[in-house]
Amino acid sequence: MRNTIVVSDLHLTEAQTIDERRPLWMSYKRKEFFIDNDFADFLRHLDSNIPGEIELVLNGDTFDFDTVLALPDKEVGWLAEHRGLGSEEWMSLFKMDVIIDDHPTWFDAVKNFIANGNKIVFIVGNHDVELYWPSVQKRIHVALGSNVPSARFCNWFYISEEDSYISHGHQYDPSCVVKDTINPLIQVNGQPYIRIPFGNLAARFMLNGIGWLNPHCPSNYIKNISEYFKLFLRYLRAQPLMVWSWFWSAVVTLVISLRDHWKPPMMDPLLVEEKVSGIAKCSNATPMMVRQLRALQVPSVCTNPINIFRELWLDRGLLLLGLLYLAWQIILHINIAIAISMGWVIIPFIVLLPALMVYASSIKLKVFGEPLLTDKRAEYIAKITKTRRVIFSHTHAPEQLIIGRTEYINSGSWAPAFSEPECKNKINKQIFVWIKPAQNEREAKVYIWPNGD
Repeated sequence: MRNTIVVSDLHLTEAQTIDERRPLWMSYKRKEFFIDNDFADFLRHLDSNIPGEIELVLNGDTFDFDTVLALPDKEVGWLAEHRGLGSEEWMSLFKMDVIIDDHPTWFDAVKNFIANGNKIVFIVGNHDVELYWPSVQKRIHVALGSNVPSARFCNWFYISEEDSYISHGHQYDPSCVVKDTINPLIQVNGQPYIRIPFGNLAARFMLNGIGWLNPHCPSNYIKNISEYFKLFLRYLRAQPLMVWSWFWSAVVTLVISLRDHWKPPMMDPLLVEEKVSGIAKCSNATPMMVRQLRALQVPSVCTNPINIFRELWLDRGLLLLGLLYLAWQIILHINIAIAISMGWVIIPFIVLLPALMVYASSIKLKVFGEPLLTDKRAEYIAKITKTRRVIFSHTHAPEQLIIGRTEYINSGSWAPAFSEPECKNKINKQIFVWIKPAQNEREAKVYIWPNGD
């Protein structure tokens, strides 16, 4: 029995340069908040204190392609200029190169860890689905100086030592589920692209356009209408067109999400079984397990466009415009009988505004609204994989409990999650799960690696 270490949600991305006009813009991406040094110390500690070969499982979202906004020298489209490159192969390779160049400490530490005889497993999460490109995986192998057996990539899950089912967990979140993890490619404008989940398109187009929101901290972007109003007032001077930026970004997210969701996957019928067998081999599973686990994932939120409309706040935005129009019409009709300034439109608007507030408060967003692991899902996973332990991450909320007969652990996050744009209050702990040999079986415990700052 070997020792397995599980960490997740590192969210390695590009280094943000300070904008003198907007010094707090995407400040969480600045180099001073990188976890690279802490992670290097962590790996050295593991190597020095755990005998034998160590299996390090990076449980998804190791890299964050969604927040890479760097652009190549060649000409790109308007949307890419404002929100970053898409997921065509050369684009994913460019973003991977940016991440590698900005994180030499992290890659050197992992390279040394592998060179010391340890193994590393990359599980694909929702923020790094562009790892599905074999060329991107090869680029990482080159950066780590590793051969294939020492570093493997798993499409969405990995079974460790026949006792632990490890998966990022996004396949059980309707907002972030990858529709087809076996055939992730679609064709857009005649070119193959990785199909990006709805939640990640929202992050790319909306959060990248409102840089005061930290995507690693759900409370930063899951707000009620009054909290968003306060945010708008606070940054009105720095970003006067914030509402417009939100609106067009939300519309783009809606259109592209629905377009991509309904596109058929690119696949070669002659390679179907080969793909399934390859996924099974990398994941320590059987082809039957791969198909059964694929069937267990939840349907995407994109199957119901009304839900997307609500998740993007487009319903409330259109209702607000409707109230403004109605208030304007009221003043226009009064103006027929009594000449008054159009500035009086504010009065009927304020009278009508409570209707919007009541409606907005009745909407319950589905982001992280349901647990990733239910009793029924835990039972299915145990029967399919013959494991007794499930490890997810995705929600950045570490926990360890028993669900049904299954031990459930959430491996938390290492991402730079701060509660405010000034990045003074880091709200997450650097969690790792250690599955170590006991008497007759392995046991798992959750630990915290201290911040170096």
